[in-house]
Amino acid sequence: MGADLPAVVADWFAAKGWAPRRHQLDMLTRARAGRHALLVAATGAGKTLAGFLPSLCDLAEEPGFDGLHTLYISPLKALGVDVQRNLLGPIGEMGLPIRVETRSGDTPSDRKARQRARPPHILLTTPESLSLLLSYPDSFLLFANLQTVVIDEIHAFARDKRGDLLALSLARLQRIAPTMRRVGLSATVSDPDAYRGWLAPDANEELVDLVIGDPGAEPDLSILVPDGRVPWSGHSGRYAAKQVMELIERHKTTLVFCNTRSLAELIFQDLWKTNDQSLPIGVHHGSLALEARRKVEAAMADGRLRALVCTSSLDLGIDWGDVELVIQMGAPKGSSRLLQRIGRANHRLDEPSQGTIVPGNRFEYLEARAALDAIDARELDPEVFRPGTLDTLAQHILACACAAPFKQGELLAEIRSAAPYAGLQDDVYDRVLQYIATGGYALKAYDKFRRLVEDSPGHWRITKPDVARQHRMNAGIIVDNPMLDVRFKNGRMLGRVEEGYASTLTVGDHIFFAGLSLEVERFKDSDIIVRASAKEARLVTYGGQRMSMTTHLADRVRAFLATPAEWHRFPDDVREWLEMQQRRSRLPEPDELLVETFPFEKRHYMVMYSFEGWNAHQSLGMLITKRMEKAGLKPLGFVANDYAIAVYGLEPIDDPAPLLSPDILEGEFVEWVEQSMLLKRAFREVAVIGGLVDRQHPGQRKTGKQVSFSTDLIYDVLRKYEPDHLLMKAAWEDARARMTELGRLARLVERAAGEMVHVPATRVTPMAVPLMVIVGREALPAGGEADEALLIEAEALAAEAMRED
Repeated sequence: MGADLPAVVADWFAAKGWAPRRHQLDMLTRARAGRHALLVAATGAGKTLAGFLPSLCDLAEEPGFDGLHTLYISPLKALGVDVQRNLLGPIGEMGLPIRVETRSGDTPSDRKARQRARPPHILLTTPESLSLLLSYPDSFLLFANLQTVVIDEIHAFARDKRGDLLALSLARLQRIAPTMRRVGLSATVSDPDAYRGWLAPDANEELVDLVIGDPGAEPDLSILVPDGRVPWSGHSGRYAAKQVMELIERHKTTLVFCNTRSLAELIFQDLWKTNDQSLPIGVHHGSLALEARRKVEAAMADGRLRALVCTSSLDLGIDWGDVELVIQMGAPKGSSRLLQRIGRANHRLDEPSQGTIVPGNRFEYLEARAALDAIDARELDPEVFRPGTLDTLAQHILACACAAPFKQGELLAEIRSAAPYAGLQDDVYDRVLQYIATGGYALKAYDKFRRLVEDSPGHWRITKPDVARQHRMNAGIIVDNPMLDVRFKNGRMLGRVEEGYASTLTVGDHIFFAGLSLEVERFKDSDIIVRASAKEARLVTYGGQRMSMTTHLADRVRAFLATPAEWHRFPDDVREWLEMQQRRSRLPEPDELLVETFPFEKRHYMVMYSFEGWNAHQSLGMLITKRMEKAGLKPLGFVANDYAIAVYGLEPIDDPAPLLSPDILEGEFVEWVEQSMLLKRAFREVAVIGGLVDRQHPGQRKTGKQVSFSTDLIYDVLRKYEPDHLLMKAAWEDARARMTELGRLARLVERAAGEMVHVPATRVTPMAVPLMVIVGREALPAGGEADEALLIEAEALAAEAMRED
């Protein structure tokens, strides 16, 4: 060991009674050979130390190193804080003169300026903050001696716009510091070679060595089914609050994961009602004020909480070694996500992480069982990489121009060395440059959109210094929805809610937020003033994309339906439900699309079981109801979940096939997207990212309403005069790919054309019950009476559906 490690590092391991793990030494060997590396290792395997070990050894052997040695890129600001704490401990214990600092949007401006003038040896930052650093002229000096970039939780952002921005920044860093090494770290990656390609210069995966950590102990996973009964409806697991509280009582510390922020607030309230021992419980999600989140994180780190109800805000990397149990409320939606969450329990490689899923309904039970089987089979969610986005590219090019004038051909070669942009065409690149230079054909008369000028052929610079200042104030990839602050009268901020939700509130309303029941007192500017209340509140519904079940979990659920030999593994009521469905209607084969039609309470229903996810079903519901209207079928509405969609109207649907013909994705889809808010919302995002609309000016910040108003005006102009504008094209890509899951929608329509099986039934079928229960109920406030009414209706519907005759 001593031969591989400097004495001071070897002595530190010995003093701890530890030996470095094989993969940690492997990472050191790769570093000494100057190789890029991707480390895939289980949570608790010392990934972070493995990523930093070569840097610590370098700096221990070269104590006089001056300047920035290592950049650590994290998807979350909070992760940087957590890693800094875990890194400063070993550095201090080794007595190494290594300076470590963090830099994010929360870092004070005086410290940011000092970091550029006198950089630390190790800087922990985010993709957005790195991009901003690269927009300064002194970036060429700052990064000149950079040795290593460590990208943690690489799976969390490589495939989205933040990944596009980071890939472009890596290409620039490699140009400034040609010998710089790239290192990626992750616990859950299903296709390591794809990530090696993303991480590598020129997308050449051969340049990146793959290091696999030793496997940890197999996780200990179970499904909680109170009294052997799984509800017909719902998707939250709230019915099991008492049993969840009993699990919390039996474990030292528990994380309770929820799929949405609103559910986290409800589960917190449910648990508190059954918390007879008054155990300390917290709540944590992205809408809460930073101060509130930090306070809860500190309480967890100090062991002062017995349970924390949370969302994906804690999916990544915060290292609390005392977490004994992770509970997933509702369906997991993906095996990788579930594994990531379960990995938050017991950060020790040789002891199993303990996890429990609480399914919300019978379909969710099948999904939970599918997720556990997938984890047993070591099958992770498939990962799809797509070409880089043009709005992100525009932002990066402007950042480069703010740092220094550039040559068109040289910058294109640099951009193409970033994997997402390897296939960037010359003409598209030219269009992006022209867009930054003039705003495009319809906007070029306006001076404010002129940001680049071509001094001589192929030589570009920014038009004036103000362009750089505005860019740095407005750059970033995360575009928040218009938000309002929730505050007490004394000014204390609790967090933020979406403007759309706030517009549904009136003075005197009661809401659950930050673990409290609050009464709305008044509205003031962009604040909602509240006070604590003892009254039962209604649900806070936050915005954000709803998670859909991954395709491979959907495939496993379909396989369960078609394989009765598997059903002995299910609770009695789930098995009886499937057996009765088989008798009353049919169960679809894996490649079939089952469509049932039946009358119920003077309406006519059509239910399709496609398992393509909530987002695709929402889109399809809109399209089918439009088509029903044209066909004179008098539609009244639709409801959807991850598994199926139910459309209902006043006329019977005797032949479902025409409603699902493939041309629905050409005619109705294009028309619907263009008329809906979907495209406007997508355009707002690309306009902000692409620098067409500023979020802030010196001394002021635009409200969400002002930004929306600005982008709506520009959208209307471009749609009328320049519909093929670069950002209109980018908005269409976003609207199709991200917001409607078009690929799954297309598969669904394709299957309908070739494999649809229509079963006309005389009444509600067993598999339709979970959907039928929510017809007309989607907008009901959450709470005791409404939930009770749903349960009573579900039981009545189920009794009819499960009748033998």
